[in-house]
Amino acid sequence: MSELSRHQHDTLVAVAETALPAGRFIPAAGADTVEKVERFVAKLPSQLSFGLKGLLRGLDAASWIGERRPFIKVKPEKRLALLESWRQGDPFRRLMLRALVSPLKIAHFDDPKLYKQLGCVYELHAKSEAKPAYMRDRVHHGHELGGDLAVECDVVVVGTGAGGAVVGRELAEAGLAVVFVEEGRYFDRKDFTGRSFSMQQKLYRRGGSTFSVGNVGIPIPLGQTVGGSTTVNSGTCYRTPDRVLRRWQDDLGLDELGPDEMATYFDRVEAVLGVDYARAELLGGNGRVIARGCESLGFTRHGPLKRNAPDCDGQGVCCFGCPTDAKRSTNVSYIPLALKAGAEVFSGAKMTRIIVDGGRASGVVAHTQDGHVLTVRSRAVVIACGSIMTPLVLGAQGLGGASGQLGKNLSIHPACGALAEFDEQILPWKGIPQGYSIHELHEEGILFEGAMVPLEMTMSMTQLIGPELIRLAESFDHVASFGFLVEDTSRGSVREVMGQPVIQYWLGDKDVAHIKRGLDVLAQVFFAAGARRVHLPISGFDILESEDDLHKLRHATVRAWDLDLSAYHPLGTARMGADPKSSVVDADHQMHDVDSLYVVDGAAVPSAIGVNPQITIMALATRAAEKIAARLS
Repeated sequence: MSELSRHQHDTLVAVAETALPAGRFIPAAGADTVEKVERFVAKLPSQLSFGLKGLLRGLDAASWIGERRPFIKVKPEKRLALLESWRQGDPFRRLMLRALVSPLKIAHFDDPKLYKQLGCVYELHAKSEAKPAYMRDRVHHGHELGGDLAVECDVVVVGTGAGGAVVGRELAEAGLAVVFVEEGRYFDRKDFTGRSFSMQQKLYRRGGSTFSVGNVGIPIPLGQTVGGSTTVNSGTCYRTPDRVLRRWQDDLGLDELGPDEMATYFDRVEAVLGVDYARAELLGGNGRVIARGCESLGFTRHGPLKRNAPDCDGQGVCCFGCPTDAKRSTNVSYIPLALKAGAEVFSGAKMTRIIVDGGRASGVVAHTQDGHVLTVRSRAVVIACGSIMTPLVLGAQGLGGASGQLGKNLSIHPACGALAEFDEQILPWKGIPQGYSIHELHEEGILFEGAMVPLEMTMSMTQLIGPELIRLAESFDHVASFGFLVEDTSRGSVREVMGQPVIQYWLGDKDVAHIKRGLDVLAQVFFAAGARRVHLPISGFDILESEDDLHKLRHATVRAWDLDLSAYHPLGTARMGADPKSSVVDADHQMHDVDSLYVVDGAAVPSAIGVNPQITIMALATRAAEKIAARLS
């Protein structure tokens, strides 16, 4: 357990009972819900447990000030009034309530009986599959090592996501001996149950609790498994826009990254992933109402988006591990291809040191949870831990800091979405969660994409608590969801504090304006499609009943701290560039100040790109493998 005191436990139970009361068929939350949250928090870094205790102390302090008694002694209606005052209060209290209630919502609505009542199908029973010998013999789980181990290879790749898996496969097929070192476990489809709460705890770093701090707190969930974030993304596949590639050429001196030069690499990646447009029959109710709203508004640039799931059957749980292997994340595409070509994978092994001899990287040291040491000696080292972790593992050893840019220049594509209630049935759990897009404002830096997630995650997206929240949950079959990302001009940074990543990100006025504009347009689309009510992530405008409310929003001042946001595309913290004074790696992905040490992941991407980045990272990794192979040969 998270070691809450009895009083703190009882206070959290009182919060659950107040924020999540009984409805027509949804039972009230209580001790069972709180125990699920406590078990979840117990697995997280201790700082988050301390944070939960601090939130409960803050709630009790507010109760003493207002009611002269602790929260658990206050009458139910007064409890709800106190929580509502936080929901509609200043940014700090709103953030406190969100942090306190969101885990309760997710834990409470994660209920198979409730799914059945609504008609949802989120509990899947995937079947095991027969695997070829190389998938069994060349995958080594850290807990099975049985002792310390030392191996040698040509290239060691740390990380198995969009960057690491691709560069490793390409190098293995070029005839080089490749070893992957991956902190996460190697899950396969028999492990993917479709239950978002439990899968989030297994597949995401810190159970999905990574977030930024600044003028608005932004969750940034990161995959931690073989496959990295490709295992838990939506499968959306966009090439880097030509205008972005040209900017890299013109502004950063990256002459080889132009549209013509990169086209071949995009082709190769898309062929492996089977990239194609989402099929119409899998777009579901979300796609139907968005298409109708766009047509009513006269939009001309909207339709199915491209994905890497040619055999998708629309089970709607892409972000929690595909139970049919239809989504070709790297755990079912590039990693098996690498293994077939002779690569080896060590999962459950956390890299703790990069071996550097005479200014040249020559291997890594990793540790398993059992305390065993894995030493991999190599001719080259590829770091592919992602934009958040890569600068931390480099910085911990004083590597890559010559330019002063390591850990800086972080872009995240701030994202948000809206819910809409319809008279017609939407059945949001049927179909592709993110299968439709609107490109009408893409040149402005706003890309709309479907964003439906399971019931418990959807309910955490709304600011509602109490009876209104339960009413919305019980009408989930009539709820649509859609979202967008912003090609941000704001920048953040990453550093380590007490062994944990601290992400600082301040959302600038230009990006705030883009988010407000995006929500305005999205609300118009929903109302044009016949929505009765639209829920927005803006304090003071969380519910729009009509176009009149939308007019009021347009004339209101919206600040960063008024928004509930998320982000899924951290980029740029070890950015590529021709000038060693302003970048961390060169055009071949090699670090400017350490020979034979390469960064091949989102950290090396030079800037925000305005689209989902996995294809960009994979194409760059394909090119990087050519450069590394040529050098080693």
